[in-house]
Amino acid sequence: MNEIIFFGRNEFPILIKNEPEEITKPIQFKFENENENEKQIKQISSGNTSIIFLFKNGKAIEYLHENDSNQKPEEIQIEENIQKVTVGDDIEAILTKEGNVFAKGEDINSKNPKEFINISSLIEDINDRIIQDIVCGEYSIYLLTSNQNAYGIGLNNFGQLGFDSKTLKRTEKPILMMKNVSKIFSGNSSRYVFLLNSNQELFGCGFNGFGQLGLGQSRRKEDGIQKLTKIQNIPKGKIIDIQCGGWHSIMLIENENETENPKRKLYSCGGYEYNGLRKNEIIDEFTEIKSSLFENDDDILDFSCGDYHSLILTYKGKMISFGDNESDLMKIFLVIMFFVEI
Repeated sequence: MNEIIFFGRNEFPILIKNEPEEITKPIQFKFENENENEKQIKQISSGNTSIIFLFKNGKAIEYLHENDSNQKPEEIQIEENIQKVTVGDDIEAILTKEGNVFAKGEDINSKNPKEFINISSLIEDINDRIIQDIVCGEYSIYLLTSNQNAYGIGLNNFGQLGFDSKTLKRTEKPILMMKNVSKIFSGNSSRYVFLLNSNQELFGCGFNGFGQLGLGQSRRKEDGIQKLTKIQNIPKGKIIDIQCGGWHSIMLIENENETENPKRKLYSCGGYEYNGLRKNEIIDEFTEIKSSLFENDDDILDFSCGDYHSLILTYKGKMISFGDNESDLMKIFLVIMFFVEI
């Protein structure tokens, strides 16, 4: 059973009907004429211009950000079983069970931006065309192959593909960024990316005007970090996850020394209005977020960064939020959460 909770700017009127423009209290959402398939949601990904719902049967439907309340959702016509969906500002990507990636958007396919194309088939090395994972940045898409190689496609205006933005503004063909990659981290409002290798070494590139990459004040650059750079002074422990907002990043670290019940801690850097550290200054290196709301008797289960805000979910089911609450400033207009009862 799925329970979908919605709050924020209501700019998808076909989804959330008879509600005000700004929904300040969480409300439950149900599909109109809900069928059995729509009761088995696997994933939801949302951005400025669209939302994609992925169901457990390998099908997905897309809602566009339009003001027409009569707009009908479109089933995404991909013949292969869909395993994951990811949405950026004006780009979308779909990973299938067969390891193919279909994507669309102006920065991916300028000739026909509304048509999904197989971007994994455009990788030059035919041995790298089976994709294991996908992540959307704001205007870029990152691919992790079964050979543990990371590729990028889309905009590179801040060096978020790891290349000099003056010589490569964007690419409609995936380009190799780094080898020996275990995880890729970015966000649908982020113009930067982190790559983690198998040795737990973290690298980053892209927009760093607010210290989002955790490189230190001397490395802060408004025009971006143009090549992949190793992130120093990472807190001790295993990196479990990194969430990237527009102006801040949050990292989840697990203390591997505590074998029986390893403690998870959150670390943040970036713009002080949104990083959860309550300091009136930009934080240029990852710094622990401390709060009595998730210490001692509870632990971090999951968390997410929006453009100007963050959400934390604890193992006890407690939801914690911080950041900017003025929805007229938000570039990500909604937050959707869902819990699946197994």
